[in-house]
Amino acid sequence: MQRLAKLIYPAQCLTCDEMIEVERGLCPKCWSETPYIVDHPCDCCGRPLVGDAEEGDLCDDCRSRPKDWDRGRAVMLYGGNARSMVLRFKHGDRTDLAHPMGTWLAEAAAPLIAPETVVAPVPLHWLRLLRRRYNQSALLGQRVAKLHGVNYIPDLLRRPSATRKLDGMTAEQRRDTVAGAIRINRAQAGRIEGRPVLLIDDVLTTGATLGECAQACRKAGATSVHVAVLARVDREA
Repeated sequence: MQRLAKLIYPAQCLTCDEMIEVERGLCPKCWSETPYIVDHPCDCCGRPLVGDAEEGDLCDDCRSRPKDWDRGRAVMLYGGNARSMVLRFKHGDRTDLAHPMGTWLAEAAAPLIAPETVVAPVPLHWLRLLRRRYNQSALLGQRVAKLHGVNYIPDLLRRPSATRKLDGMTAEQRRDTVAGAIRINRAQAGRIEGRPVLLIDDVLTTGATLGECAQACRKAGATSVHVAVLARVDREA
């Protein structure tokens, strides 16, 4: 039946109509236009490092301005076909992309996950969730937790206050906008006490939102906080 299904409904590239051999994959052209992060990235923010880099090295920004979390990974840079896929996933109702993207993210996040790790997504305010109908970070987090066989708490964090969109803001403006906007869900707080937490988001720009999430987790007793994102903006504003 599977062979018949492939004949009737051949696999297509995730971002174009090109026929491909593997389901939920990219054609050679789209693959070449997707800036995947390889080799040894910055161990904190996932940014590609220039020159001879080793496991555990940090970029200049993370050295001069330490983040609120411990370690981080990203699948790709936010540009080219990666940006197109993220926007389709986030704003174009392409929830089907959560499966392959979540798989990529699970692979990138593997060095950050221990058996006792708790996976949690960056939350949306309920009004934004109502308009979008889904939290893209929650879909990714669910896939990551499933593939690694660890606990997943989709409502670990809350966003009780709506904030302005962060697009176009500087790093300082972003930090000021989201300051105090993320809180721990008291009903779930006990589940992360004494355990490491892996936060999942779609895009990392300055890290302001993830920083607020990390602080909330630490206050609730998390032993460490790591982050894994689908795409990393290479240059900060």
